[in-house]
Amino acid sequence: MKIYVKILSLCFLGMILFSTKSYAQIPETPRTEASDPDDRPLDGIVEKTLLDTKMVLPYQPIREADVFWEKRVWRVIDIREKMNLPFAYPEMPFFSILMDAAVNGDITVYSTEDDKFSASLPADEVATMGATADTVITFDPETYEEQIQVVRNELNPEDVNRFRIKEVWFFDEQTSTLQARILGIAPMIDVKDENGNFRYEKPMFWAYYPECREILARHKVFNQGNDAAPMTWEDTFEMRFFSSYIMKASNVHDYRLQDTYSGVDLLLEADKIKQEIFNWEHDLWSY
Repeated sequence: MKIYVKILSLCFLGMILFSTKSYAQIPETPRTEASDPDDRPLDGIVEKTLLDTKMVLPYQPIREADVFWEKRVWRVIDIREKMNLPFAYPEMPFFSILMDAAVNGDITVYSTEDDKFSASLPADEVATMGATADTVITFDPETYEEQIQVVRNELNPEDVNRFRIKEVWFFDEQTSTLQARILGIAPMIDVKDENGNFRYEKPMFWAYYPECREILARHKVFNQGNDAAPMTWEDTFEMRFFSSYIMKASNVHDYRLQDTYSGVDLLLEADKIKQEIFNWEHDLWSY
């Protein structure tokens, strides 16, 4: 019995010595006074890289002979609506994404003289859009002389509350489906007089959406339902996860709805056009 107790004691003592020796062999991480600014802690539980490797699928080619009906529609997205609040997400507003891509030359933007993408705009001209100049009186701290300076105020992304969308609805005979493809996106800004009173609203530029898809697929949209399932702006537009109303449909006079209607009648006429497109597809089939 005594021999058995001694053997257990020796085994226990050996385990303690082995553990102490193994722990002593672990090198201690040196601590420095200043840490590398790029070596930051992970803001989350995993490093999310899905958006960086996401592939943007090209549109399916469509033959002209397969399109026997189409309708051009212009819509307005108001980001003050509840469903469109992600457009104004403070971390990266949608307008800032378009503006930065246009200024950096990643996409080509076009003049608003027409909506047919006929005249491109240089990047330096786009950078000055929406900016205002104010005259400020300052005083030299040494000579106390009065000086007049011109201060440039850049456009605040929060001032862009609406976007204009140009799209085409068409029926493809090859797949027997009614589809919609966005052609262009135009941010809208308010034009005010010298007293700050609103005069009218105008588009800044037209961005060709098929060219913007690669850029929009690299920026995520705030998903209110699940932070672990990020959506991109390309997903948002392709899935039509936004609220809008029709402001114009192709017509012989090229009129906008607001040229003829106003108030509630304007919204009712916009809804009527939407219902006509739905009924047209519905009447193709028999049940």
